[in-house]
Amino acid sequence: MLLPLLVLLPSSAGARPSPTLRAGAAVAELPLPAGVPVAGYGSPARRLLVPDLLDRYPHAFWLRPSTGVRDPIMARALVLDTAAERLLWVAVDLVAADPALVGEVRARAAAVGLAYSTVIVSASHTHSGPGAYIDSEVFGALATDRFDAGVRRAVLDGILAAVGRAERDTAPALVGAGTTTAPALTESRLDQPLDPELALLKLVRPGGQAVALVWNYAIHGTTLPATNLRLSADVMGEASRRLERTLGAPALFVNGAVGDVSPRGHGEAALAEAGEQLAATVRAAWAWVPVAADATLETLHGRIDLPPPFVSVRNCLGRWVPGGLTVPLGSALPRSAELVAVALGPSAWVTMPGELETRLGRVVKDAGRRHFPVAFVAGLSNGYLGYLLTADAYHRAGYIECASLYGERAGAMVAGAAAGLLERLGTRRASRAPRGAGRARTSSGRPCCGGAPPS
Repeated sequence: MLLPLLVLLPSSAGARPSPTLRAGAAVAELPLPAGVPVAGYGSPARRLLVPDLLDRYPHAFWLRPSTGVRDPIMARALVLDTAAERLLWVAVDLVAADPALVGEVRARAAAVGLAYSTVIVSASHTHSGPGAYIDSEVFGALATDRFDAGVRRAVLDGILAAVGRAERDTAPALVGAGTTTAPALTESRLDQPLDPELALLKLVRPGGQAVALVWNYAIHGTTLPATNLRLSADVMGEASRRLERTLGAPALFVNGAVGDVSPRGHGEAALAEAGEQLAATVRAAWAWVPVAADATLETLHGRIDLPPPFVSVRNCLGRWVPGGLTVPLGSALPRSAELVAVALGPSAWVTMPGELETRLGRVVKDAGRRHFPVAFVAGLSNGYLGYLLTADAYHRAGYIECASLYGERAGAMVAGAAAGLLERLGTRRASRAPRGAGRARTSSGRPCCGGAPPS
């Protein structure tokens, strides 16, 4: 059984739903130093010919320094506050969010008097964002570069600036959630069907003014190629900026089960076109998603133990290599990971500390939808374990299989634990619901959420 591997942790989530939700959101640019390396690709196009042993570059060692900024690297913060729970959700234009970053965000917020019962940091997974901010020899050498404390401070400074502004914006809010179908902008790395669903949370003031949008969709931030050396939030940043211009409120992008999902188009023209298509899809969904005042906010925290990490040489080089030939990674990677499940009004989501395969993502979402009209996976959140695949996909030889570092069972283990958290959260909410309560509705009596209306 998979679920016993999950250890439930104490949560301050309210024992009683609160009828009043307060929310605030804000955006801030990360004040990155010039010449920060560009993280995401480990290919020769991004690497220095020789590591910078002579300290020619102030922030780069393995990777080439950035040559400029194509578009700003942003942090977007959303604060959700009830009488029982205070949740901070940060969506940031980074390739990954390590667990220590989450702890540092919490600590720096506490230092200025901001306490949260739950903190989630979700990386967009752009492959043209800054490097040098993760203290990991493995990922540093592969795709993010050697750790630089100054870059880390800049990332945290930008995040905390967004958090402070979001706190000042906090006021009563209504919430809604829905799903729609995204345009055909992606392709599978495993020749498997993908999940075209795009989910969104809608937060507005009682008078209708937009507070924040959270949109969730699975796509790799690789529309710009490895030859690009200008900092960019890639296609998800392009779409979010377009949405913010229209809505006048922060648009937090949160990736999904993205392990086997690549963008179909590449280059500048494809980025602009896909960004507009995604923004148009979200704008249309925003317009019809209704909101309600009674927004219960609850969380459930868990931690899952992982197998010892290793590199399968066969997965990296090909089937001709004996299957038992591996390179143990010892303590270079974590042996456990945090998962956080959140229920807000009619929706629920669970964090995923890595790149989950689509088929496993569907398992998690299906578990959530047994209890909530809208459920989604918040990928690349509160940690990074690499790729998390099904057992049959793991035994293919290729890049994503090589970067699956916890063995053939790890994907099912983590997905099972995430599904279990959503099940527990749903069961807990159902036990507290008034007898005879059905699907949540707005004050007008219409269903609160769900898929896009028929065209």
